[in-house]
Amino acid sequence: MSRETVAISLRPAHFAEAEHVLARAGGMTASTFLYGSGVAGLRIANEVGHIDLLPFQGQQIWDAVFHGRTLTMRSMFTEPVATLDYLSNYGGFFLHCGATAMGNPGPEDTHPLHGELPNAPFRDVELLIGEDDDGAYMAMTGSYQHTVAFTHNYIARPTVRLSAGASRVVMDLTIRNLKHTPMDLMYLAHINFRPVDGATLVDAVPDDLDHILFRTTLPSQFKPKEAHVRLLEDVQRDPAVHRTMKAGRPIDPELVMSLVYPSDEAGWAHSMQAHPDGSADFVSHRPGELGKGVRWMTRTGDQDAVGVFLPATAGADGYVAEKAKGNVLTLEPDAEFHTTFAFGALEPTEAEKMRGEIAAVRQAAKA
Repeated sequence: MSRETVAISLRPAHFAEAEHVLARAGGMTASTFLYGSGVAGLRIANEVGHIDLLPFQGQQIWDAVFHGRTLTMRSMFTEPVATLDYLSNYGGFFLHCGATAMGNPGPEDTHPLHGELPNAPFRDVELLIGEDDDGAYMAMTGSYQHTVAFTHNYIARPTVRLSAGASRVVMDLTIRNLKHTPMDLMYLAHINFRPVDGATLVDAVPDDLDHILFRTTLPSQFKPKEAHVRLLEDVQRDPAVHRTMKAGRPIDPELVMSLVYPSDEAGWAHSMQAHPDGSADFVSHRPGELGKGVRWMTRTGDQDAVGVFLPATAGADGYVAEKAKGNVLTLEPDAEFHTTFAFGALEPTEAEKMRGEIAAVRQAAKA
């Protein structure tokens, strides 16, 4: 295959109820379809699985299936819903959060939950077909310009890429400030894996309260339950308790913690949900780009999800609280914020390799 990239423009009119194969190349297939709700879907598939994308709604990854296994959280949603409201469409595998604000709004905040990006209307959507050092790939890109007179004007351009034969999804994001004054910037990558009973969360973060900080309050829509209070007491005594996906242990409504990550010599940090069969889910990010972030877990009758790690520029306590902590970035006029991270599934041999890399970073951090 030529190294030249082919770009195919996508418009809502190109999508119909029946799935339509748009392109085949390098052992990969891209197809378009409409969900029953009318939301447009783009499926990129290779030999080991597929991702289902929402090209015009947040450029979300609604679902991911690799090696015969669904990676996506369980939720109350069977398909995406056409909405701008976060909780009215919360069932996807991956969502962009930000960029003028993100997190749970506090009493003084005016921004919506996780900002304007999760369900933002994207334009200039393209399917990209090409080849790089990892082989043949297909990718989706697009742009969202957020303009509010006298207040905000930025453009976000994500690109999500899947290579032939891979179960590793690579996300690249650029946000450019188009305004003639500095912009406050917050971003979080909300990656929602499905918990596996008996799995263990593996990373290089020390198991102490200096490096794992648990949120002890709940968002206003939740009322604390006795079991939740006991869980918080347990993890405060021994932070490592949270690492095991214990069958039958409810996490209701949620458990949220901030983590401080060391990185390897190349600047990467890795997190895994290591399954009992040796396979794993993973997130890889660069703390030099996304220096904050949270781990998020919920295990109820309605939702079952683990955010193995949600890399971010700030914590998830809302704009006012994070601004007070000094965690809100400043983007100068015409400046760009850029980040690249990866996530997906690992076969046992790949998982063992990453486990070794994590162990090496953990050991180096102790030295």
